[in-house]
Parts: sequence; C-alpha cells; structure tokens
Amino acid sequence: MNKVYHVPVMLRECMDALAIKPEGTYVDVTFGGGGHSKEILKQLGERGRLYAFDQDPDALRNAMDDERFVLIHHNFRFLKNNLRLYGVATVDGILADLGVSSHQFDDAQRGFSTRFDAELDMRMDQTGHLDAKQVLNTYPEAELHRIFGMYGELHNARTLANIIVTARLRQSIHTVDELKAIVRKAVPRGKEHKYHAQLFQALRIEVNGELEALQEFLQQAAAVLKPSGRLVVMSYHSLEDRLVKNFMAKGKFRGEIEKDFYGNEIKPLNVISRKAITATEAEVASNSRARSAKLRVAEKV
Repeated sequence: MNKVYHVPVMLRECMDALAIKPEGTYVDVTFGGGGHSKEILKQLGERGRLYAFDQDPDALRNAMDDERFVLIHHNFRFLKNNLRLYGVATVDGILADLGVSSHQFDDAQRGFSTRFDAELDMRMDQTGHLDAKQVLNTYPEAELHRIFGMYGELHNARTLANIIVTARLRQSIHTVDELKAIVRKAVPRGKEHKYHAQLFQALRIEVNGELEALQEFLQQAAAVLKPSGRLVVMSYHSLEDRLVKNFMAKGKFRGEIEKDFYGNEIKPLNVISRKAITATEAEVASNSRARSAKLRVAEKV
C-alpha cells in the first residue's frame, strides 16, 4: 500500500465512533489510501467483514490482501445495490470520509489543486464524461452563477459567471492558470487562496455530483444499518455538514422533523454526538487538512 496516498483524519475518533464488534460487518465508503480501512481490519476478528468503496481507479492500487476485505469500484451512492451483490443486506457500521484525498490534491494532472497548472479535470472517477473544462466552457451564465453561489458560497458569483462567459467568447478555458488569470479581477486582494479554493470547490462538486451522491448515500446507509448500527460521517465544508447534520437529526435534509399521530418523532437514526467532533490541535499541526473536518455520529433506531 502507498503509505503517502492519504493521511487518515481523526483515525482514533472514527474507530471509537464506530464501536467495532470483532465479528461485525462494516463498510468504508471512501477507501482512498486505505488508512481507515486498515485500522478497522485490525479490530475485526476472523469472522468480521469489511467492504470498501471508491470510484477513483487510483485507489484500487491500495487494495489490501485480506480474505475479510472486499474493495468495490463504485461511487457510494450505489451502496445498497452493491452490498446486495455480495449477499449483504445489513451491516453493523458505516464510515464516510468525504474529503478529497491528499493524493488527488497532490497529483497535478487531476486538476483538483490551485497549486499546479494543469488541465481543468476534477473528476473523481476518470471514466466520467463531465469535467471542469466542460462546465466552464459550456454552462449558461445563469447556471455558472448558481454553482458559484451555491457550491462555492462566493459573494460575487454573478460577476464571476459573467467574467468567465465573456472570456470564453475569445478563447476556451483549459488550464488552472488560464482560469486564475481570467478571474483575477474578481478576486478580493489578500484573499486569493481562499477565493480560488471556493471556486475550485464549486466546480468539483458540480463535476462529481457530490451533494446529490451524499444525499443518496445517507438514505441508503440508514436503510442498510442494523438496529444500533453506527453511521460515522466526516465532512469538510458547510454544505456537506449541513446535509449530514439534518439527516442524522431529522431523517430528512430540510424542513421540520415528521411525527406520527401520537407525536413520536419519525426518523431512522439517533444522534450520538450532538456537537460535531473536531480534530485535536496536535493533529491539525501535523495534518492541516484536518483543520476543517467535522465528524458526526448517529445510531440506527
């Protein structure tokens, strides 16, 4: 296994939250470099089982040779059907680390990072048809405005969309440096890094359908968990965290919690940690990507 592919965030906190049973069945839906999966396997007995998901072909090279382990090359939005193919109807725990892996950020050719000049790709799954170049060069101005405002939470999303649409009339946008040059006049002075990060976040979410996939995953996770099974989700920005928090607390993504005729709350999960768990100062000092991580835990009713 490539040990530098990705440093797992809040590893101990995640394991504690899963409350692993040695003979249980678990799912790591964001395998990546396998850091969390490797630790889960350490705590499983001979009859324990771990199923992992990852849509990125690069992650498949990190698969572990262990008869208790299965790596499934699919997006976690297809959780339920893929588990069913392996004869698994219910599981004891599910872990999701929603962050982009260190490998994806550090591989310049993937186009995820603002640090390198590369083709604007940003596909988690390299077989996908939609990439960031297509979004920038073909989406209508109103749609770009929506994406930048909703997914990037950029205050000048309308202006940014107009700048990009005007620029692409002269020449198509293909690379990271081309995009940064085009949007330069929209970027607040002294806040270039944060602004670029929000812009790239918006494009990445759109390219990969991340929020839709997350909602589908959460609903399926609640369905496949055994009673008292744990759902452990780590998010890295407010859009994801809001969806996770609402679903764990209410069983839905927006609106008020539903109640039955007698006033009892209708929801599949009970929240274990009312407040999001965050990384220690020591971990943030050694792994800066842990700074924005929020870990939430719920248990199947």
